[in-house]
Amino acid sequence: MNLLITGATGIAAATAMLAAQAGASVFIVSLHENDCAALANEIRATGGACEFYAGDLVQEATAINAVQSCVQHFGRIDALFNVAGISGRKFGDGPLHECSENGWDITMNTNAKTTFLMCREVLKQMLQQDVNEVGSRGAILNMASVLAFAPEPKHFASHAYAASKGAIISLSQAMASYYAPHKIRVNAIAPGLIRTPMSQRAQDNPAIVEFMKTKQPLAEDLLEADEVAKTALFLLSDQARHITGQVVAVDGGWSVS
Repeated sequence: MNLLITGATGIAAATAMLAAQAGASVFIVSLHENDCAALANEIRATGGACEFYAGDLVQEATAINAVQSCVQHFGRIDALFNVAGISGRKFGDGPLHECSENGWDITMNTNAKTTFLMCREVLKQMLQQDVNEVGSRGAILNMASVLAFAPEPKHFASHAYAASKGAIISLSQAMASYYAPHKIRVNAIAPGLIRTPMSQRAQDNPAIVEFMKTKQPLAEDLLEADEVAKTALFLLSDQARHITGQVVAVDGGWSVS
């Protein structure tokens, strides 16, 4: 499998490492070249194949150039995992009556627009590819969030973030319907609170850590990035060749607690 993944830390890094260990060729796209290089070197050190492109994913040119570079290196794109995104709080996201216009715009652009741009360019490539041995032209997995459908008002009232992830779910399901006849699958994954650099605010808040004991009762804690990566890799693989249009929550029980 040739996997293109956006992001170079947290869930993206965990998935890239796991995919490489399973024999996939991995192509990383992220903003910071140092993060890309560090992850690529870590993968290569274990014998894996990895290349990267550093650029601002909000810019159309980054998606175009990254896809072209990935194809040049690996010949085709079997899977895309859109992971890169932000929480938006430091830019002004919050309860809607307090959310700044800047917070809304940056959060929507960084989460929803980047997903649109990467999906668009990868789909152009996948539609040109021959089907593989199981009849697939490719699989796309988009990063949603449990907050898109299971809000939590006390600690996680980030309404621009929730809206951006809801948009990603709607986009994923619309894509899944349209591209299924073309043998391209599209799903979304919706994590709960995961131990990543993006969740550092929550990790540093004793009240939230305590709250996770009941909000994510299967773990009684934050979840680890590897737990999301395992599910992501399955959904991107041919083992899930008949699964499309689904939103899979990996949330330790958040959505039912």
